[in-house]
Amino acid sequence: MSESTAVGTSHAEGPVSYEHLPPRWEPTPVRPRLPIGIAVVSILIAGLAVVMVLGGLLFFLAVYVGALVPPSLEIFPSVDVLGAGILVILGASLLGVATSLWRQETWALWTTIVIVFGTAAYLFFTDSITVLFLILVLLFVYLISVRRYFY
Repeated sequence: MSESTAVGTSHAEGPVSYEHLPPRWEPTPVRPRLPIGIAVVSILIAGLAVVMVLGGLLFFLAVYVGALVPPSLEIFPSVDVLGAGILVILGASLLGVATSLWRQETWALWTTIVIVFGTAAYLFFTDSITVLFLILVLLFVYLISVRRYFY
């Protein structure tokens, strides 16, 4: 026998094994590419989240540390302690959504769609149909159209 057909095993010893076969094929999961619009939205959400967390933390530092942090560093000067806490929590949540959008996770896409739709509906029902409303409607349509890129 030639080397490419069988390796010295007979039927009495067990099945015949072949050396010339390629290694077993295992499918790799296909990860779709990140659409540029989702990358831009993710970066904008992350930037907003960082500003919110920073604003809340600077307020806490100005209130509790006092002398070390001047009040002129406060990003949101009209916020109170409860509002600063909400800013930190909401900013951290938005940072998680932005990170998950970048990683193309489906829950982050649907969370963003709900937030965009809710904001557009609020603007519509308060008769605030402006350029922001039109941008939100376009963003809503875009997010729905790229949902196949998420897994």
